[in-house]
Amino acid sequence: MPIMKKIYKAHILFTKEKDHFEVLENGYVAVGADGRVIAVSARLESLECKDAEVIDFGNKLLIPAMNDMHVHAPQVHNQGVAMDLELLPWLENYTFPEESKYADVHYAERMYRRFLHTQWLFGTMRSVVFGTIHTESTRLLMKLYQEAGMGALVGKVAMNRNCPDALCEDVEAAVRGNEELIAEFNRPDALVRPIITPRFVPSCTPELLKACGELANKYQLPVQSHLSENVSEIEWVAQLEKESTSYGDAYNRYGLFGQTPTIMAHCVWTHGSELELMKRNGVMVAHCPTSNFNLSSGIAPVRSFLDEGLRVGLGSDISGGHDLNMFRMLVYAIQVSKMHYQLDHGKAFLTLPEVFWIATKSAGSFFGKVGSFEPGYDFDALVIDDDILHPEEYSLLHRLERYIYLGDDRQIVHRFCRGQEVPEPASMEDSGKRIS
Repeated sequence: MPIMKKIYKAHILFTKEKDHFEVLENGYVAVGADGRVIAVSARLESLECKDAEVIDFGNKLLIPAMNDMHVHAPQVHNQGVAMDLELLPWLENYTFPEESKYADVHYAERMYRRFLHTQWLFGTMRSVVFGTIHTESTRLLMKLYQEAGMGALVGKVAMNRNCPDALCEDVEAAVRGNEELIAEFNRPDALVRPIITPRFVPSCTPELLKACGELANKYQLPVQSHLSENVSEIEWVAQLEKESTSYGDAYNRYGLFGQTPTIMAHCVWTHGSELELMKRNGVMVAHCPTSNFNLSSGIAPVRSFLDEGLRVGLGSDISGGHDLNMFRMLVYAIQVSKMHYQLDHGKAFLTLPEVFWIATKSAGSFFGKVGSFEPGYDFDALVIDDDILHPEEYSLLHRLERYIYLGDDRQIVHRFCRGQEVPEPASMEDSGKRIS
């Protein structure tokens, strides 16, 4: 029996299954010394907790923390900028020039500290993150996540064609930089680990895609990239990869599509053989509703993904997306699915328990046992003080729904990642010294 570290008392809500909430009014969750949940119960005496410290959060809500499954950390400065462009001109005119600045590690630290602080504010305790091609700036980002005590899979981006010279890296340098980071950060059960990150097929030659697949296989590392986001992008991939039967098949041919755990962002236009390949290979979808709207990409068929048994998570995708608040992503995901329902009444729109499950337990499965309060799961949790939202007038479920739709970071009063409370990360000015 694991040694109990602490027991937390609050109104507990989580989703073991996607179609309903588990609700424990004045419930208890016991957390072991290893930061993992031992048990959750409506009764303290059932936990056999005579030696454990009991922390009572009173009338507050206790829920799993958020997971951002697709986010570009170096695009934080561009949040809310150039939202009237489509994908490819947005990349060329805004994204690539901004990412070129990350050759300067000092600039990178200022922006990355801003980025992590904003994630912390909104209760995002795990992320799947794109960095840039720059090894030192990516190393810095990983060290900052370690310093903060927040979990992340962080990728040094691979790209060597159809991009500015400042962001073009030859295959040997890309492999060398990745292996440096792998040697330093690839530890079993670490909160911060590397992920192989070809930006997308148009920015990677076949040689670079092959090298990325070999790295993933050699070190058994996960993979992230973009898939079927935009119609013109898909047409471009078809021209570049004539031997592939679909965009997904192009990744698959290089060992980047489920041969190791893989997450693909967007999948707006995924269907047919590509969908079947994703299903067969166990590839996860990172659904990014605000980005898909802002960049005029389309409406992802998330209900179809769930019906087919695909794992789905939610991503902010800044700065294609404009918002790092993952609770807003739950709202946007429901709203987008209601628009999809107008196009196809055979596909029901998403419900609140479904999107909450997608954002917590489904997304968290990419990190292991994360996103629920079931025994053995990492205690990633948020404590919500919704007193300003008149909680006395509502049921616990409606209190949570109102927080998701109306609340903000000011109501998050405690944040936990793997059992440790996560304090506010230091800004560049407050840190006192740079990360070495």
